[in-house]
Amino acid sequence: MVHLPQPGLPFTLLTFLAVLGVLVFIHEWGHYFAGRLFKVRIETFSIGFGRELFGWTDKRGCRWKISALPFGGYVKFYGDSNAASMPSAEAIASMTPEERAGAFPLKPLWQRAIIVAAGPAINFLFAILIFAGFFMTIGQQFTPARVEAVMAGSPAEKAGFMAGDLITRINGDAVSRFEDVAHEVAIYAGRTLVFEVERTGRPVTLTVVPEQVTDQDEFGNAYQRGRIGLQGSMPELVRRGPVEAFYYAGQATVDLVKMMASTLGEIVTGDRSVKELGGPVKIAQYSAQSAALGVLSLISFMALVSLNLGFVNLLPVPMLDGGHLFLYAIEAVRGRPVSQRVQEWAFLAGFALVISLMLFLTWNDLGSYGIWDRLSGALS
Repeated sequence: MVHLPQPGLPFTLLTFLAVLGVLVFIHEWGHYFAGRLFKVRIETFSIGFGRELFGWTDKRGCRWKISALPFGGYVKFYGDSNAASMPSAEAIASMTPEERAGAFPLKPLWQRAIIVAAGPAINFLFAILIFAGFFMTIGQQFTPARVEAVMAGSPAEKAGFMAGDLITRINGDAVSRFEDVAHEVAIYAGRTLVFEVERTGRPVTLTVVPEQVTDQDEFGNAYQRGRIGLQGSMPELVRRGPVEAFYYAGQATVDLVKMMASTLGEIVTGDRSVKELGGPVKIAQYSAQSAALGVLSLISFMALVSLNLGFVNLLPVPMLDGGHLFLYAIEAVRGRPVSQRVQEWAFLAGFALVISLMLFLTWNDLGSYGIWDRLSGALS
């Protein structure tokens, strides 16, 4: 197999910054839009952190800016002055009635929760819009979940699969397309899967463990996936109407988020290696490779990264949106917020965790390219 050349470093960096910039803007725009909806005064909308490179101030007094460190962004609301998002009693007392009306911390709890949740929500909506657009214009790949052939000596043959079997469920989840089967098998190498099939009008239950195989993509990147040795019929592209397209796009989004949650859970429990996690270097690499394959490939990749961004931000980690929502949930139960000191310590711990994770993932990414082995060899 002839592999495509790897994109150069300048192209990789530019593509990565473009992809990240667009997705960060979309995420922060969700917070901004919800804040405007509830008449919160917005002081800053920043793409990136740190020193401002350039920006402008709109007629409402919001400073829009691009900052030096591109890994993220933020929207600063009036009154959101510390990790606990709560100004001091003295600061509140000195506010005018108009300032109080526009202060984020003084808004009702449900409004603050919506504003915080709007960032991840817009990431999910962005992905759904892309998937729906593809399904309406290009079509959705659809192959009936019927087995056309079984590879000799494969796990599927040993499990008792036969040509003509119609797969209806895997581990209790309904299956409608052969693509769903391939997806489930690919991510569960070495794990027991229970298939429910229809064979000549009667139900049959089969148990199979996918074997792990190594494949390569168009650029020669090696990756592992599960395989059981089933072959379906030739796939077709089915164009969906608007309602159908959004239904299947929502379904695809839910399936992908469930896969992310399952994969993360297995990494936490040790059932999967942490090496399967990718960091900034991997995202930059795949951004450039997707762009090299064409605009549609890049847009599809952006939808997947947007889902990841929304999912990660909903994790109950202080400093992330999910951490804010978790503290709001405690406030709703207790009838009062957690003390400012506890919140500040929680967000400091969350910040340390996020930074540590970013450093680890970057180290992990570089290790996957053999950087540390080459350095070790050069120094030995």
